[in-house]
Amino acid sequence: MTGRHILVGVDGSDCSLIAVDLAVHEATLRGRPVRIVHCDPWANHPAWVNNDPASELTAGLLSEPQQAIQAAINRAAAAQVTVTAEVLAGDPATVLIRESAHSDLLVLGHRGREGFSGLLLGSVAIKVAAHATCPVIITRGVAPVTGDILVGVDGSAADDAPLGFAFHEASLRGADLRAVHAWQRTHLSTPELLFRYDPETEDAAHARILMDAALTWSHKYPTVTMHRDLTTDRSADAIVGASAKAQLVVLGARGRAHLPGRRLGSVSHAVLHHAACPVAVVR
Repeated sequence: MTGRHILVGVDGSDCSLIAVDLAVHEATLRGRPVRIVHCDPWANHPAWVNNDPASELTAGLLSEPQQAIQAAINRAAAAQVTVTAEVLAGDPATVLIRESAHSDLLVLGHRGREGFSGLLLGSVAIKVAAHATCPVIITRGVAPVTGDILVGVDGSAADDAPLGFAFHEASLRGADLRAVHAWQRTHLSTPELLFRYDPETEDAAHARILMDAALTWSHKYPTVTMHRDLTTDRSADAIVGASAKAQLVVLGARGRAHLPGRRLGSVSHAVLHHAACPVAVVR
């Protein structure tokens, strides 16, 4: 498929149908088509490729991939945007990461059809969020239609892409933007440090980080109202807590304290597992 689109991966689960709803919503806001994809590792297996669809055993029956696609098409039936759907052969995470290179946005449910009881986030969602080329939104139940767009800021060079995405989402949705910056107070290990320490100076320095990070995007999106939240809580705890009143959380894939070789930072990982609303990961 040529041109940019909103890509959504489905597997027949309730979570993936919620992802279709969110993908249609994003496509409507952006004026983009929706591309629904079901990834089937067995699609090229001779037992399926050579199967006669007119045989007595298969006549009138849909395969599981076809059922998943049909359910997604039915879910998007009322969409005011172009919707296409197809089954692609291959491992779901591998295929979706590959197809993300041709997409504006990729939407996935937080758990797939084979999710284990008690598992908070599916393995496909984790892999795709860590490696996709385009921004990825992972649903967390039914997406709220009100609330702020919440973005985490840590003062690293990785802030720019998620901030730009968050401002754009806020502008599209007519929502306020809430930027959260969390840090830990300086550890005072000696009396000399305690004597020199000025908490107001430290607070002002972190407030400046938040203001400077958003300055460029505030000029580009002057109609977006931005709120700044400064906290000394743990970053993941602060963002998860604030997500209860948000309609979308936006994070970078990796922050200031990422480990070498790790594609998804600890804060993003924790928020993906526990947020109360959809989470966008922007690399």
